[in-house]
Amino acid sequence: MLSAFQNIFRIPELKRRLLFTMGMLAVFRLGSFIPTPGIDTHALRAFFETGTKGVLGLMDMFSGGAFSKFSIFALGIMPYISTSIIFSLLTVVIPQLEQLSKEGEMGRKKINQWTRYATVLICVFQSLAISIWLQSQSFEGMPLVINPGVGFYLLTMLTLTTGTIFLMWIGEQITEYGIGNGISLLIFAGIIDRIPQAFTGTFKLLKIGQLSLFIAIFIGAIALLTIVGAVFIEQGVRKIPVQYAKHIVGRKVYGGQSTYLPLKVDMSGVIAVIFAMSVFMIPTMLAKIIPLQFLKTFAGWLESGNIFYTLIYAPLIIFFCYFYNAIVFNPLDVAENMKRYGGFVPGIRPGRPTAEHIDWILTRITLIGAVGVAVIAIVPDMIQGKFNIPFSFGGTALLIVVGVALDTMKQIESHLLMRHYEGFMKKGRLIGRATRF
Repeated sequence: MLSAFQNIFRIPELKRRLLFTMGMLAVFRLGSFIPTPGIDTHALRAFFETGTKGVLGLMDMFSGGAFSKFSIFALGIMPYISTSIIFSLLTVVIPQLEQLSKEGEMGRKKINQWTRYATVLICVFQSLAISIWLQSQSFEGMPLVINPGVGFYLLTMLTLTTGTIFLMWIGEQITEYGIGNGISLLIFAGIIDRIPQAFTGTFKLLKIGQLSLFIAIFIGAIALLTIVGAVFIEQGVRKIPVQYAKHIVGRKVYGGQSTYLPLKVDMSGVIAVIFAMSVFMIPTMLAKIIPLQFLKTFAGWLESGNIFYTLIYAPLIIFFCYFYNAIVFNPLDVAENMKRYGGFVPGIRPGRPTAEHIDWILTRITLIGAVGVAVIAIVPDMIQGKFNIPFSFGGTALLIVVGVALDTMKQIESHLLMRHYEGFMKKGRLIGRATRF
């Protein structure tokens, strides 16, 4: 593996892409420390140090700590992801959007353009709601907003909306000119940035005796098992045997070889987890903003470790795993392409019977993968909620980190193998997927 990392810098294009990605991520991290005007940063820091669990902790985690600092990137990239979910759902139910999505590159560009416009509207609404909520908060008698009023609302809306749109642009630039999926890497960088803080907080608790060594080792073991389980599910594949018939063209014989169709156990990967979390955060964020008692009660039910948290979050993950498969994978198209080139599954008739056979297998292995992802995302959070851990770094965060890391390594390995360099693994290859938002 060490030689593979050395080979990265021997390929000019790969080196350029990697440095470009690192530069864009550095810009993202730098912007996370630039505060929004009109905020008392000392009172704000003390306010968030009293507790950032629940929806506040999730928003802070996905923004890479920018929300607790209320920086120009406080909203993070989640508004764009939420908008992408909305348009993905609308594409299924609205025939005009479905037809537009099938018109090739021009249709997808049009939908992406509408997604960007809708992202601006969502950012304006979220930034206004957060500014109203923030203006009503104080810490030990000190207001968090220095100069409250309409001016603060307008300035916050402009700053946070512009910050999210800039992050969206950075993500698209990384996807096009860098390595990996830019949107996923922004979330990945934000989560990774919290690891040193997590270790520091854990050692401080161990030093003052608030956290026992046994519990710390137990939490570390759970995190390690979560990573192993995430890698196992991400790399899991069901191979469907495919046989190609022989055909003669002139004096040459083509076909006749045996191969297989790989179906990933977790085809959606990190996308389903991010989608489920973005939807999960909407009602809890509204409960923080709107001062109604039943909303606050509902938000309390959705705290990590609560039974309602499990009953809502787990089905959301399973739903988005199936939803992603329905959007990106069409068994009928796969079966028709196999039939066109003389391929068939042994014992299954070509055409629609083959499509039904593939769909039958995909439905069952997706259930295994979706349940596995839900368990990995929820169980560490439930265990972590029972102990006094100074950071929010549970199963959801680990799933995202592992999934994005595997995707990025797969793209790097593809560049290395294409230029006859050894990849990261001597036996086997990393199995990736086309990640898109």
